[in-house]
This record gives sequence, structure tokens and C-alpha cells, in this order.
Amino acid sequence: MRRIGMVDRIVVIGGGISGLSSAFYLQREAERQGKQVKLTIVDGAPVLGGKINTLQRDGFVIEKGPDSFLSRKLPIIELARELGIENELTAQNENGKTAYIMRNGKLHAMPKGMVLGIPTNLDTFMQTTLLSEEGKARSLEDLEMPSEAPDGDESLGDFLSRRIGSEIVKHISEPLLAGIYAGDLSKLSIQATFPQFAEAERQYGSLIRGTQMQQKNKAPHQAPDYLPDELKNSVFLSFKDGLSTMVHALDKALQSVERRLGDAVVAIKPLNGEDAASNYEVVLESGEVVPADDVLITVPAFRATELLEPLVDVDELRAINYVSVANVVMAFEKSTFDRAFDGSGFLVPRSEGLRITACTWTSNKWLHTSPDDKVLLRCYVGRAGDEEAAMLPDDELKQAVLEDIQKVLGIDAIPIFTEITRMPRSMPQYPVGHLENTAALRKRLAAELPGVYVTGAAFGGVGLPDCIRSGKEAALEILSTL
Repeated sequence: MRRIGMVDRIVVIGGGISGLSSAFYLQREAERQGKQVKLTIVDGAPVLGGKINTLQRDGFVIEKGPDSFLSRKLPIIELARELGIENELTAQNENGKTAYIMRNGKLHAMPKGMVLGIPTNLDTFMQTTLLSEEGKARSLEDLEMPSEAPDGDESLGDFLSRRIGSEIVKHISEPLLAGIYAGDLSKLSIQATFPQFAEAERQYGSLIRGTQMQQKNKAPHQAPDYLPDELKNSVFLSFKDGLSTMVHALDKALQSVERRLGDAVVAIKPLNGEDAASNYEVVLESGEVVPADDVLITVPAFRATELLEPLVDVDELRAINYVSVANVVMAFEKSTFDRAFDGSGFLVPRSEGLRITACTWTSNKWLHTSPDDKVLLRCYVGRAGDEEAAMLPDDELKQAVLEDIQKVLGIDAIPIFTEITRMPRSMPQYPVGHLENTAALRKRLAAELPGVYVTGAAFGGVGLPDCIRSGKEAALEILSTL
């Protein structure tokens, strides 16, 4: 029931980047379209921002959650511009871009010309020490193999193993691509994660050849004119005072929006009848009831399942599993750190048997994050099938990570301090068929719970720009119904 001529009350469940960007665009676009809305953001956490959490400590800028974003994904840059914080953006260090992968206890530079782990420069690929000669030869068989692309979706691992072989998947693709999702390649949907791989095979009959042609034919990165060249040429961007800069700016832009923080939603109740004051009631843990004509759910799939399961079939939500991870940040005195590093960090395949899955040399990759006489490292722990380490007690986790770092880098330095951030059930895993599942769920919601919407990292991408894009799309969809 849409109440004609009255203020539309919209409740956004979740105060992370998806919820905040949704609320921002709901507010801005409603003003532009001359529509009256009353917004309320509800989150069980006491503060806004979700996983984004920047710590300023002893001259360091420490990201306890996400640490950067891809510059080619424009929704976050456009939002920064709209918030007036585009001058706060900062680029990756030009001399800290080389990535390394560990094999047999040693670090090997990623071959030049690799695009998401796919070789496009065959000369440099054949020189890499990351793979055996047999492994490299098997990868190049992709150039001659017939296309076997299925009609529908398939797992990312099955696709890559079929096209370029198991050795490159084990030693390059898995630590690189699975690292983005902390996932198991054999279970991740290729269409929901890297659809350009499947398109390369369909269009060119070869993953390598298709990736080469995609790189050759793709339009130049259209960075906004208002960005300086330094930012336009950087693959990754962040903010000088950390990613919380965006949360603070959104918080300020949404000052007129009601908030219910530290009070989780426990139920959504549909109201029926002509006399109903609203379409739904959003019931909070405290017992407070917030009336809503539209409800936008931006929380993780398992939380959305709890809210929607009493009202509608949510099999698609239950199919989205989550992986628990931890970030361990260590600061060192540079004078005691007997190791120079020319790269952005290194990846650790499962086969190496370490607790850490990757390490970012943060003070080299992002010059704004550390005093000049210090070193800042950020290590990642936990992935699909190996989540126990992320939940170790603090002292055990610190020691395990330090031992791994000392082993890989050959140092004996002791950190000045260590910051641990645990993120239980934080990384959504997109199963095979995820895009079709999402479309089916949204169609069912529209039919059975009109005015209830879902968006966020569980559906359209885990990166910050993807969350912002999906939040804006959801806002525009809601406003189109008013």
C-alpha cells in the first residue's frame, strides 16, 4: 500500500558503507526529485561505518578493516566528489607496486604482464620461477585447446584448471584471486566474481588470448578530469587520513537522518488493511517499533535470513556462506628491521603451510601510513577451509604471525605494538548460480513483500566501490516506486 501525498518512511537496516551510501543517495535524489522521505538508519553497532575502521596511533594511520579500493571503479570517487572530500584521496607509492608470491619458502616476483593471474606477456611468463617448465607449458595449452564453455555458470576453480592447468591455479591464481574473497576457488561462481574470464573463452576460444585482446581493446581508464595525474595513474587509492574519512563525511551529510544505533533489528512485521499507518513495522531489540513504508536491508546474508525467513522463502540467502578472517598489523622500528622491500607485499599459497595468507608492506605501499623511521606491516589470517587461526587467542595469534613474518623475511625484529582485528563471518562466498539466485530472491521479495529490498556485499561485489554502486542502485529503485 503506497500512501498518496504523504511522507514516505524508509528504514535502512545496516550502517556500513552499503547502508550509508544508500541513505545518502535516497536523501539526495529525493530532494532532486521533489519527493518527501523520512529516513532512519538502524544498526546494532554503536557507531556507523561497518567494517571500515581507521585507527590513528603514534603517527600511524592503521586500517583495521578494508585498506584501499580500485581506482578504476568510479562509484567511490564520484561519492567522494559529492561529499567534497576528493582532495583527501591519496595514491599508492609509485615505488611500492611489485607484488610477490611465496613458493618453497622463497618470495618470487609476480611476472610482468599478469592480469588477475592470467599471463598476457608470454616472454616474461616463461621466465618466472614460480612455476615448473611443465606447469608453464600446460598453461600455454590454453592457446590451442578448443573452447568448452558451458551454457551457464561454473566454479572459478573448475574454469581455471580446465583452461590453464592446476599448477598455475595452485601457485598463482588461488593466492591472488581467492585472497580477494578469502574463498575456495572450487566453490566460487565465475559469473559473480570474474565474468570477464568466461567471456574471454566464449569470444576468443582461449582465456589467455581473450585476456590479451580484452587488454588491447579496452577503453582507457576514464579517470575524472578533476583528479590530479598522480591519482589517475594509481591502480589503488585511499584517503590521507584513512578510509574512515568517507564514513565521517557521510555521517555529516546525513545529520538530518534519524539513527537507531546500538539497537539491532529483531523483526520486520508487515501491516495489512486500509487503516494501517505504515506498510511495515521494524522491531528493535530494545522493543522500540519504527514504522516503515519501505525497508532496505544491507546487513550480511545470514542476518538478512533471520529477518526475512519468517516472511518469505530465503533459500538463496542461506546458500551464501561466510568466512572468518583476521587482520594483524605490526609496527617496527626501521632501525631494527634488517630488511628493505621494494614491493607492496606478498601472497602465501595454502601449500606453504603458514598461518598468514598474505602480508602488505603498508608503510612502503602507502607512504602516509607510517612515520619515516618506522615500518608498518599488515598480515591477513584465515580463508575458506582454514579459519581456525583467525580465532586464536591474542597472544597465540600475535606469536604465530610474528613467526611467519620472521621466517619469510629472515628478520628477528620485535614489533613496537600489534593491533588485531577479528572479523567473524565477514567474507561472503558467492556460490555457483549466485547471479540467478539473487535475481530470483529480489523477484520474490517484490511479489510477496513489496517495499522490502536487499543490497550490499552479499549480492553485488565485496569491494567498497561495488557496495556504493549497489547502494545507489537500490536507492534509485526505491525512489522510482514513490
